Amino acid sequence: MMFDINALKWTREPASYTVSEDQIEIVTKPHTDLWQRTYYHFRNDNAPVLQLKTTKKYFSFTVKTSFDSKHRFDQCGIVMYLDSDNWLKGSIEYENEEFQHLGSVVTNHGYSDWATTAISAEIKEMWYRLSRREDDFCIECSLDGSNFSQMRICHMLEAKEEISFGIYACSPEDSSFKATFTDMELGECQWLAHDGQQPDEEE
Repeated sequence: MMFDINALKWTREPASYTVSEDQIEIVTKPHTDLWQRTYYHFRNDNAPVLQLKTTKKYFSFTVKTSFDSKHRFDQCGIVMYLDSDNWLKGSIEYENEEFQHLGSVVTNHGYSDWATTAISAEIKEMWYRLSRREDDFCIECSLDGSNFSQMRICHMLEAKEEISFGIYACSPEDSSFKATFTDMELGECQWLAHDGQQPDEEE
């Protein structure tokens, strides 16, 4: 399986970006975000998303992100965006000069969650890997592109057949920054089948 950059399609094309054979740059616009309802009770669905479509039930997609974020909630990363009510994302969200949030958001049927851990604000590069096993997904991250750590396993209710996946960048507050995406790879699923407790038997 090869990653075909020419097959990427925009959902909400940004005002400023470049796409070349081995690199994508997005300059974010202020007040762009992906979030649905939960806790904050607002809905934001205007971040630019650049994706491929696939019907493959098992695969892994890897990308390296580099960013000069410097304002609260500036973020860029990996995404699987089906529609405004059903999507997931993994990214680093800038908080302040000391720390930022490495985390993920899963949105099913119009309600988002947010799982995070604090990391140093000095980190300005991160690899992400999104893996699919039918309608279950795994998001992983890596500082070196070789050793990946699990961030999130989740179930997507509407990921039945064809899905879309790729990259995104946004600035929820009054800011803008440049996000750079490289080392994009699409291949066999690196998220192996579970080898522990056996599945429940169907009744």
